[in-house]
Amino acid sequence: MIKIANAPCSWGVLEFELEGKAPDYVQVLDEMKETGYQGTELGDWGFMPTDPGKLRWELERRKLNMLGAFLPVLLKDKSRHKEGINAAVRTASLLKDAGYPDAFIVLADDNGTVPERTKNAGRITPEMGLSKNERKIFCDGAMELARRVREDTGLRTVFHHHCGGYVETAEELETLMSSTDPELLGLVLDMGHYKFGGGDPVAALRKYVNRIWHVHFKDCDDNVAALSRSQKWDYFQSVRNGVFCELGKGSVDFRSIVQELQRIKYSGWIVVEQDVLPGMGRPKDCARHNREYIMTLGL
Repeated sequence: MIKIANAPCSWGVLEFELEGKAPDYVQVLDEMKETGYQGTELGDWGFMPTDPGKLRWELERRKLNMLGAFLPVLLKDKSRHKEGINAAVRTASLLKDAGYPDAFIVLADDNGTVPERTKNAGRITPEMGLSKNERKIFCDGAMELARRVREDTGLRTVFHHHCGGYVETAEELETLMSSTDPELLGLVLDMGHYKFGGGDPVAALRKYVNRIWHVHFKDCDDNVAALSRSQKWDYFQSVRNGVFCELGKGSVDFRSIVQELQRIKYSGWIVVEQDVLPGMGRPKDCARHNREYIMTLGL
């Protein structure tokens, strides 16, 4: 049975250093519960308690589950792999010790840190990609991290393709998927990032059906995406201008996606992500609207 969760990024708690103050974890978890969600992801290290007992208590008293933790690593730089692996094992150990052995490490590139990729998010060309050697280093790093996480903690790792990073387009995701072990590294398919990156989320769902272990529901406003291209906005300008809108208000075909998930008997979690940055709006209202929209899809 598919269950619905939300994530701290929907309250403006992102891995990036941005202006404005996001709410604390108490408010975020309270509002997740109040708007009808059943689970959450961890957010940045230190946002939620890093003591396993305290983390478990905070979630259990709200009847929320813990599904995973987003972890950005600069995978194209081999000198950063050890640091990333250590952070992944530390995070996975927290989730395991808190009693969530089925949670995922949600591995991503260190998005938003490479100027060319950040500046051109949503309009990436092949010339902006990794070299053959860099791709190998990237894939090897992802595999070694997933291997260490599994060996040390038993948790699994899924890769999160993401605009503003080196795995954004459909072609870049295909390269990663075809160059890594499907038994070791899964995929979290993020509908909004895949759409903004130029892909068709429904086609991706069908293509990677045996690789998808986790799902993110994020919408993409095509009008804002077109403005981003014409005005040459960078990734952060696009987000702040609402490229990732409330579910049902963009161009992602969620009805077909839900039908496909049901057809393949997907029984994992759907995590809502709408990047509502500080000052953009009222995250709790957006979370409620997103949950109500998903209910119209039969979930």
